[in-house]
Amino acid sequence: MATYSTTSRGADPRPLIPALGRYYGFTSDLAYVIVRVTAGLMLIPHGWPKVTVMGASGVAAMLTRYGLEPAVPLAYVIMVVETIGGIMLALGLFTRPVAVLAVIEFLVIIFVAHWPRGYGAGGGGIEFPLMWGLLLLAVALRGGGPYSLDRKIGVEV
Repeated sequence: MATYSTTSRGADPRPLIPALGRYYGFTSDLAYVIVRVTAGLMLIPHGWPKVTVMGASGVAAMLTRYGLEPAVPLAYVIMVVETIGGIMLALGLFTRPVAVLAVIEFLVIIFVAHWPRGYGAGGGGIEFPLMWGLLLLAVALRGGGPYSLDRKIGVEV
């Protein structure tokens, strides 16, 4: 657990309410858990219909429309990243590799599917997938954190 202390980046800001200073380190770690778990759990509903309704052939057809080949193997990768990967992110298991795979997926989503539509989410632009990609990049950079299975098993890639 992080502590409220001076770091190599300089002193932390002085708490407005000094009595709360001792809680800031804990709440910082807790805030990250909320971000990581939310990202993982919110990714699952995007993958679940691909697994249960569309199937690999439906996802592959969508990929083919965008000119992405080999579509069938990529469809399986997408379905795994968005379902099993979402669970793994939420649990903090192999957090960095899974988050990197998701970042790569969202880079493709941004530049292939959404870029031609501009920025705004209302018009199908890059706004929403860009937010997802940046959130997942933050998770990839931070790793599982102190409240993760990565930390529990003592291995973090």
